[in-house]
Amino acid sequence: MTTSPAAEAAERRERILRAAVHDRLLDPDHAVLAAFVDLDGVAASVAALHRAFPPTVQALHTFAAKANCLVPVLAELRTHGMGCEVASHGELAQALAAGFAPERIVFDSPAKTRADLDRALALGVTVNVDNFQELSRVDEILAVRSSTSRIGVRINPQVGSGEIAAMSTATATSKFGVALEDDGNRERLLQAYRDRPWLTWVHAHVGSQGCPLDLIAQGIAKAVAFADKVNADLGRHQVTGIDIGGGLPVNFGSDEPTPGFDEYVARLQAHAPALFSGNYQVVTEFGRSLLAKNGFTAAYVEYTKTSGGRPIAITHAGAQVATRTVFMPEAWPLRITAHDPGGSLKVGEAVPQDIAGPCCFAGDLVAQARPLPRLAPGDIVALLDTGAYYSSTPFHYNSLPDPAVHGVRIAADGSIRFGLLRPAETVHHVLARTGGVTLGADEAA
Repeated sequence: MTTSPAAEAAERRERILRAAVHDRLLDPDHAVLAAFVDLDGVAASVAALHRAFPPTVQALHTFAAKANCLVPVLAELRTHGMGCEVASHGELAQALAAGFAPERIVFDSPAKTRADLDRALALGVTVNVDNFQELSRVDEILAVRSSTSRIGVRINPQVGSGEIAAMSTATATSKFGVALEDDGNRERLLQAYRDRPWLTWVHAHVGSQGCPLDLIAQGIAKAVAFADKVNADLGRHQVTGIDIGGGLPVNFGSDEPTPGFDEYVARLQAHAPALFSGNYQVVTEFGRSLLAKNGFTAAYVEYTKTSGGRPIAITHAGAQVATRTVFMPEAWPLRITAHDPGGSLKVGEAVPQDIAGPCCFAGDLVAQARPLPRLAPGDIVALLDTGAYYSSTPFHYNSLPDPAVHGVRIAADGSIRFGLLRPAETVHHVLARTGGVTLGADEAA
């Protein structure tokens, strides 16, 4: 009997959780919260991305560091042939620490300082210019020295919003890029490329979660059309590459990894066939779609109670590791599974219950009235699909320490092997980042 990929994913996750309890990576006294990244799953996701693009396309697939900025995770992605997209000087430092060559790093940010630009251009990092004022700063830097960086301008194709406004970056009034349809901007951009032969790229990103694939593809089609227009008007092949961003949505409703990268490419081929003509190099910037379903966060249930007739489980996973879910639950709902103290899936009648976090405000709930087998102190809850943005981007409310993040591989013999991606913070670390102590070399390591 064939097992479905979704069933295999659920079984794999439970095996990892049981092994983590056995190895005391989860412990009710000393490790009440931890996150796990399935590195085998990451490799499979990257391979699916590479397969989706036809070999006739010269593509550099970069990982959006914001989605999981842990240096060992970035280094792992590098070993699978990824580049890295960064959006701050901190992320640039993390990408370099992970071993990415500067020419495989793309720097996007709407607020690059002169120092940011100077460093990126000195290193040879690709720079996507966000606006005309930033372009003037690049002019000033290049007037005094040369750079090997590939440089482009981010355009806002203004194709509209998806279901989550905060994740949509190509609306009429988006803060990102040069608004292509605003009066005079198209002509001004064409002149900018005419005056600067070193402007050889065009960048566009429509959005991520909540954006339908056709909307994303329509935005990329406008970027391709603009690149074609530049080359036609200038009578030369000046624009040689198009950075199409990322944005493949993630299915948070089940273990099915839909939509797939192949479906995304099919929509691009339908809306922007010139992208696949061989005339342009292509850069992608996927993040959540590569990592989200390859990670989960596990926390112990500390107490249970009933209030107003509603069962409540007080756990150690709340706003500090599931910030978006707590503050925007309609847009970012998470699946949650209930496990016994040994990590095995709990069975029994599903009872609607609130899954609350440890933070000291009433809204710290990762789920409300969620039907699950009745939880008890010492049980474990797993927050699924949290390989991107969750534990790797903590919210320091109540000065709660950052949890450990563990990488996981399952060997051919079935053995489960863990590797530390980020150690759990101690109280000394919390004091250090709040100005209370200065860590010694051993403590800071």
